[in-house]
Amino acid sequence: MYREQPADLPGAVLWTRAVPSTVQPARVLPDGCLDLIWSSRAGLLVAGPDTVAQVAHSAPGERYVGLRLPPGVGPAVFGVPACDLRDQRVPLAALWPRALVSEIADRVAAGAAGAVLTSVAAGRLRRAGGPDPMATALVGWLAAGEPVGVVAARVGLGARHLHRRCQALFGYGPKTLARILRMGGALDLARSGVPLAEVAARSGYADQAHLTREVRDLAGVPPTALLRAG
Repeated sequence: MYREQPADLPGAVLWTRAVPSTVQPARVLPDGCLDLIWSSRAGLLVAGPDTVAQVAHSAPGERYVGLRLPPGVGPAVFGVPACDLRDQRVPLAALWPRALVSEIADRVAAGAAGAVLTSVAAGRLRRAGGPDPMATALVGWLAAGEPVGVVAARVGLGARHLHRRCQALFGYGPKTLARILRMGGALDLARSGVPLAEVAARSGYADQAHLTREVRDLAGVPPTALLRAG
């Protein structure tokens, strides 16, 4: 009942979810991203960056269309620092003028919700002058396991300045972002069939027990439970 595909916006993902009549809560893992979401029940929403997994409770029959923006891009689209939205789901009308949100809702109701959300986000991004160019580099280095001190030196920032920059771009500091990115990469490996012990070694964890502790801390359940759930 959940599907995703690349969006017509570099690095973004379009996803849809239809909630069955027998509702199963959905576990949403932290990923450093902000999402622009349309819900058939709640309308237009913004999902901020999560520090831990959120268990989403939906109504039977509820439908969603979402645009997941790459890490660091959301602040340019929504016009607020990512840390202001951390661990929150807020109505889009709390961030943008109500008349604009109403116009977008009418366009979504007319059909092709995914295309509308993508077009709106792309337009906002253009008017903002594009995403912060540092975001992609930071994500790449931290996902590769570079120490925070090395990353700070590469971008010419002190540790405190880098922390503030990451808070604004991603919703949390570089160490938390690195943990979240590493977990995401590890779970991708595990879902491809790589044994967990090998996943731990290839992803920079001390051992499988370390991987399990980190996933449980961030996702609320061990990796085996996530893999069983698909």
